[in-house]
Amino acid sequence: MDTCPVCGKTELRNKLVVEDKSVSRESFAIQQCAACTFQFTNPRPDAAHIGRYYESEEYVSHNSGAGGFINQAYKVARVFTMRRKVALLNKLVPGGGKLLDYGCGTGHFLAAAKADGWQVAGWEPNARARQEASRRVGQPIGLAGLVDFQEASFDAITLWHVLEHVHELNDTLRQLIRLLRPGGTLVIAVPNVESLDAQHYGPDWAAYDVPRHLYHFSPKTMKLLLKKHKLQVEQELPMPLDAYYVSMLSEKHRAGQKGGLLSVLKTGYNSNQYAARHEGQYSSVIYVARKAVK
Repeated sequence: MDTCPVCGKTELRNKLVVEDKSVSRESFAIQQCAACTFQFTNPRPDAAHIGRYYESEEYVSHNSGAGGFINQAYKVARVFTMRRKVALLNKLVPGGGKLLDYGCGTGHFLAAAKADGWQVAGWEPNARARQEASRRVGQPIGLAGLVDFQEASFDAITLWHVLEHVHELNDTLRQLIRLLRPGGTLVIAVPNVESLDAQHYGPDWAAYDVPRHLYHFSPKTMKLLLKKHKLQVEQELPMPLDAYYVSMLSEKHRAGQKGGLLSVLKTGYNSNQYAARHEGQYSSVIYVARKAVK
């Protein structure tokens, strides 16, 4: 990439080199825009070649059967987080309606929303996850392009830890906004590169997750990106469990320096306490924006 996808400026500085410790063991550079501070993996595998970096039995977002202690902990937490996500959706869009979950993975959130009365649709590029989601939700999950959905047909669109994976960042946002009805709600959850756990772990911070994570957002750069698309962030909400989960993965990445469960709990707790005192700089943040009513 020669230009920043947020502000379009061309002065890009090397920020960090991070190893893919999950699949390939390759190293990838993270660059930062000198103008707006947005960070992104650059260079990165293109859309045609990124697939092999997801080929791991441990990748729980694409495989509900993934094993290991960390994935088992994730599955336990998922029971609570799904309830919280549906409750948030109901609060943001009283009375329910039509929901698109973009990058729906194995379909747990869609199934929970459908059980709560929402009319749901999903989009998922990974074949294995898409098949599992179709079975779980009880309806076909799409792979076709967003252009196949009707304009202004959704009351809410959600992206739970998805936007950081999307190659065509601005084009995807334009298409998603087109699908929202006027006054519709867009919910985006992403890791926060300015969280305390990101600072603590440095290149071992698991939420860098290169090259699968193409973009590394902060609250500032997310708001700049959405403003570019004529959306204003109405709310920034914490995902406090993510600090513990990411810390658990990060400790695993620190070869020969594993601090164990105590270190995970300490880092996760300190990260959440830091965020409470520093303008909501949580490990992961949910951004809520609404499409203007013309």
